[in-house]
Amino acid sequence: MILPEHRWWIAEPKWRAAEEYGFHHAWTYDHLGWRTLVDGPWFGAVPTLTAAAMVTSHIRLGTFVASPNFRHPVPFARELLTLDDVSDGRFTLGVGAGGAGYDTVALGAEPLLPRDRTARFGEFVELLDQLLIKDRTSWHGKFFSAEEARSAPGCVQRPRVPFVVAANGPKAMAVAARFGQGWVTTGPPTEDHETWWSGVAQLSEQFTETLATQDRGSRVSRYLNLDSAPVYSLSSVECFVDAVGRAAELGFTDVVSHWPRHDGIYAGSEQVVENIAADVLPALDRHL
Repeated sequence: MILPEHRWWIAEPKWRAAEEYGFHHAWTYDHLGWRTLVDGPWFGAVPTLTAAAMVTSHIRLGTFVASPNFRHPVPFARELLTLDDVSDGRFTLGVGAGGAGYDTVALGAEPLLPRDRTARFGEFVELLDQLLIKDRTSWHGKFFSAEEARSAPGCVQRPRVPFVVAANGPKAMAVAARFGQGWVTTGPPTEDHETWWSGVAQLSEQFTETLATQDRGSRVSRYLNLDSAPVYSLSSVECFVDAVGRAAELGFTDVVSHWPRHDGIYAGSEQVVENIAADVLPALDRHL
């Protein structure tokens, strides 16, 4: 995860390095501003990923995560088609319901109740699914409308770009089970490390049960945001290895860690990333 907070001359080497080091995917946040960093530099996710696609060749790129807080599916689908095309089929859409923070306040809207936010999310994902698959889409829902929206030339990836759907609650999990090629969780909110891992295990079991209700013939990957835990995953090589091992034991196929920052949240050393790339990733690839 490379936060979109740096001017491109600083950010570009990070995206290149993520590929050169051997990571399988690289992501950026899709927000107007984020938490304690809201008053600092912040760039758009779609232009950032477009630029990243131009300086890489094989690593997968994605939003982590886009939400309906400030996006309408019709124009957003055009941006996703473009990202998929520019990256030559390397783009993954990470998508979530969105919270009640700055992304909503910046547009002057009143925050939705949780049930309405979840309902809007379901509509957002379903409409995006149709827009990216069908030639023309008309839709008249509670939260969004579309009238003969075109989608030529369609996605490079067929039938559309893959969705990785963020979900911790049962209704959002149902959306992930229905539309997601991947499911991602942040685990439960807690300051206790072991409690967090126990919560992750429970959520994984819950998603397995939810997935069983869907007639899915394809495999759904499972992503875990390691840095939602009370301990930063790149604090040390040992910390990262332990977290990856525990995630694998719980059935997760993929994990996401944040590129170390100089200070504040996710503060750490880039030397840890280099050591992981040199000593850990090759072993993981051999295991896979």
